[in-house]
Amino acid sequence: QVQLVESGGGLVQAGGSLRLSCAASEHTFNNYAMAWFRQAPGKERHILAAIKWTGSSTYYADSVKGRFTISRDNAKNTVYLQMNSLKPEDTAVYYCAAHSAFIITTPQAYKNWGQGTQVTVSS
Repeated sequence: QVQLVESGGGLVQAGGSLRLSCAASEHTFNNYAMAWFRQAPGKERHILAAIKWTGSSTYYADSVKGRFTISRDNAKNTVYLQMNSLKPEDTAVYYCAAHSAFIITTPQAYKNWGQGTQVTVSS
């Protein structure tokens, strides 16, 4: 089972940017499709973006399309989420997850999760 550790969250003003990182322990990281989810207080966890093993294909939820970019560096066993033009409604805990298939959008299908990193966007 792959271990995932997110970092890069924090407090940012509306309109600002953050880059989240997710480091994986598994040396077969490049066998996994990776995804970013978020969960706001009182709301369900939902997918934001996903990227295929090779990085050749990506998926974005409508809510972040054009503002967020997912990428991966298989040599570093790391996946990134570049977040631009942040809005207060982006405030949530952000999680990365790994799956052997691409594209899996339902969080219940994922068994490998990081601990989450808090992103807070002030207005």
